[in-house]
Amino acid sequence: MAKFQRKETSVRDLFIIQPSIIGDDRGFFIEAYNKRDFVNLGVDKEFVQDNHSKSKRGVLRGIHFQKNHPQGKLIRVIKGAVYDVGVDLRKGSPTYLKYFGLELSSENKLMLYLPEGFGHGFLTLVENTELLYKTTEYYCPDCDTGIIWNDPDISINWPFKNYNIDNPIISKKDANLQSYKEVLLPFKYR
Repeated sequence: MAKFQRKETSVRDLFIIQPSIIGDDRGFFIEAYNKRDFVNLGVDKEFVQDNHSKSKRGVLRGIHFQKNHPQGKLIRVIKGAVYDVGVDLRKGSPTYLKYFGLELSSENKLMLYLPEGFGHGFLTLVENTELLYKTTEYYCPDCDTGIIWNDPDISINWPFKNYNIDNPIISKKDANLQSYKEVLLPFKYR
């Protein structure tokens, strides 16, 4: 049995990775990353940084990306649950400005792979959710930017009502992000 399965999504080059879970009455074991196996899945990237984020219920982060030194990301939840979103920001892509979102949780153990040129955001669905993600490029504070979470042209269907979240908690930085039309997107599709 393969350690990982790649599941395609409706957005080009963005996919779900399902790890094999070995479990019994004591608990479980998963291999969360294996370079050789990921190369076989089509992820022939070197991850250079690991990030760990903790948020309370109802926090919405994003849609983030780096203009220069773009980051590919491998995202998973180790505690709690998020609605995780990737937005294709690569001009010329057949899925340009399309998004894909799904629930990542400590229960389903799914991972989402976003290549360079994608925006990333998430909404925490339960209290004290913890997210881990690997990046293919180092964080660059001067390159850090994003698109407003409720951009009408991207029109992300955040599941607020499904989780009884009346008012998402948004940082001042994220609340002041611009629409995609106001942001110079530097990414090109192959």
